[in-house]
Amino acid sequence: MKSIYIVEDDRDLAGELSSSLNKWGFNTFICEKFDGILEEYVEKKPQLVIMDINLPFFDGFFWCKKIRDISKVPILLLSSRDSNMDIIMGINNGADDYITKPFSVEVLVTKINALLRRAYDYVAGDSLVYYNGAVLDTEKCTLMYDNRTTDLTKNEIKILRILIKNKGKVVSRDKIMMSLWNDDEFVNDNTLTVNITRLRSKLKDMGLKDFIKTKKGIGYMV
Repeated sequence: MKSIYIVEDDRDLAGELSSSLNKWGFNTFICEKFDGILEEYVEKKPQLVIMDINLPFFDGFFWCKKIRDISKVPILLLSSRDSNMDIIMGINNGADDYITKPFSVEVLVTKINALLRRAYDYVAGDSLVYYNGAVLDTEKCTLMYDNRTTDLTKNEIKILRILIKNKGKVVSRDKIMMSLWNDDEFVNDNTLTVNITRLRSKLKDMGLKDFIKTKKGIGYMV
């Protein structure tokens, strides 16, 4: 279940948004500390942020940029202000989309789902692979998740990449071993087991326990 952080100082609207999004299957958190939005974001670890522009203390543009400085989380700005300049300022400060009040919940949910798909459920370019909040950088050989980064070996990168590219499907051990094969190294069944065990340990340390699932006698999947 994807979690959404709602930053809206109109308590009635925030409550209505939370209730509506819960019915659509989202887990929601309503902002409580408008002078500490960044700290609350880090604490809640949401997969998407809905941010009003007119807020106490600092406006949504300010907090949007602060969050973007530390995270790639999708940010959807919400406002009754609909001038071109407001939209441009929002995008320039790191927002991914902009919706004006009043709006229908159906349109909001459509935008949310589109942002979540783009952020978490697809492979982008040659070097970055996104899945369920994790970002795999095949060039830097790193995995980023929840504002943490860990180094991966070449084989660990290959294993994660082939599993994510086949998300929801079981990948056989033979297919994974073939992906690890190169001219100067023979990868056998024991080698694969060792690599999977080490990779799972790193994933667990990052808070990604059970990220890789075993299908006994067949292979692995995410």
